Amino acid sequence: MPAPSLVFEGVTRRYGDVAAVDGVSAAVAGGTFVALVGASGSGKSTLLKTVNRLIVPSAGRVLIDGADVAAGPAPALRRRIGYVFQHIGLFPHMTVAENIAIGLRIAGRPQGGRVAELLDLVELPREVAGRMPAALSGGQRQRVGIARALAPGARLLLLDEAFGALDPVTRDTLGRKLRALHDALGLTTVLVTHDMAEALLLADRVLVMAAGKLVADARPAALLAGEGGDAAQALVAVPRRQAEQLREVMR
Repeated sequence: MPAPSLVFEGVTRRYGDVAAVDGVSAAVAGGTFVALVGASGSGKSTLLKTVNRLIVPSAGRVLIDGADVAAGPAPALRRRIGYVFQHIGLFPHMTVAENIAIGLRIAGRPQGGRVAELLDLVELPREVAGRMPAALSGGQRQRVGIARALAPGARLLLLDEAFGALDPVTRDTLGRKLRALHDALGLTTVLVTHDMAEALLLADRVLVMAAGKLVADARPAALLAGEGGDAAQALVAVPRRQAEQLREVMR
């Protein structure tokens, strides 16, 4: 099954007089890894949540493979979309295996060896299946969260600051693992992150938001070459400056 396409058509979300998302339009081809970046309050997480209807647009629509996400029941839609967020949200009273398999159980689908297969996929030892989430490290819990998101066979994966609470080494390891999974499974992936270096290193395309608007849509190489406008270049300036400072330290 090919990875799904994702389209935002004039998506707006207002809270009173404030437009958290303001007329965003963008098309993401199936199989693309997109990073959605911007300063805090730019609207990136709000836009992401319109895809799985955790937030309903005030105007505009979101399409997956040409079908409006609002056309059917929200639970059925969400079973087709993997969603991973910063605080993971594993059920503390359930084992790792039960957390991973919960989507399959709710859908009434056989679990079989799916849990062991997914643990292998996210490179966790199979013996953690019987452990409780509290017994795992933060990085291990986030791997369980990714396994749970993929368990029902989702081909569209949404990640909302999924690595934000992790230490830099674990974050880098999981980022590279995520990109490898995206390529191996043929997913369409949208990663919301405030880390521009992470976006540039992992994504095929970077969408930049500012004040609720989409202000840039470019490949990482184009952004590094100075394209994308002022808001994008303000974000690119941070990893560029850090790289320059590291070069100075090494002299």
